[in-house]
Amino acid sequence: MSLNSSLMIEPAPDNASEPVPAPEVLKPPAADPTEEQVLVHRARQGDLAAYDDLVRRYQERIYATIYHMTSNHEDANDLAQETFIKAFQALKSFKGGSSFYTWLYRIAVNKTINFLKQRKNRSHMSLNDLDFNAEHDPDLVALVSDKTPRREANLAELQEKLNEAMQKLSEPHRLVVTLHDVQGLAHDEIAEIMDCNIGTVRSRLFYARQQLQAYLSDYLK
Repeated sequence: MSLNSSLMIEPAPDNASEPVPAPEVLKPPAADPTEEQVLVHRARQGDLAAYDDLVRRYQERIYATIYHMTSNHEDANDLAQETFIKAFQALKSFKGGSSFYTWLYRIAVNKTINFLKQRKNRSHMSLNDLDFNAEHDPDLVALVSDKTPRREANLAELQEKLNEAMQKLSEPHRLVVTLHDVQGLAHDEIAEIMDCNIGTVRSRLFYARQQLQAYLSDYLK
């Protein structure tokens, strides 16, 4: 079995009339550190079955993180697969100073940021791709009453506005919102992934939330 075939991530369906839902918010993995260390050790010896186990543990979270940075399912599929291939190739450089998934996130984040820099010259993406999971934000959901028949339409409009606002943030600020508010990672985990201190994470998160509130102020009046 080749590495490429073992890391295939099923692509999102391409149907413009029925937008694909955004990945759901996932809780941090409750992996057994000892079991993970064994899998990493085996994978470093070239054991593809062990690496497949690691891929299955984290592929949904890695995909969701990349998606919320790119707002495009096809790009997220490609970047997630590239992340796992690069991680496998670089396993011998993993010294175990951090958890495997933190190391893996850093690879995914760096790949995504580089991709976004290259994408700036491309045409603006379709609004059909912008389906950030706004319904999981309790503060935003509270703004839309569940007792009105217009709720679904209002949620769809809110989702669109939120995605537009997210795309206006810089990559570091969009990333910190994605990792903390969408993926549920702690400040210290984000600091390790972004290679900065916790104070920087907190200040970026505070600034990003202020910016989102400002971008959405007209809609939320």
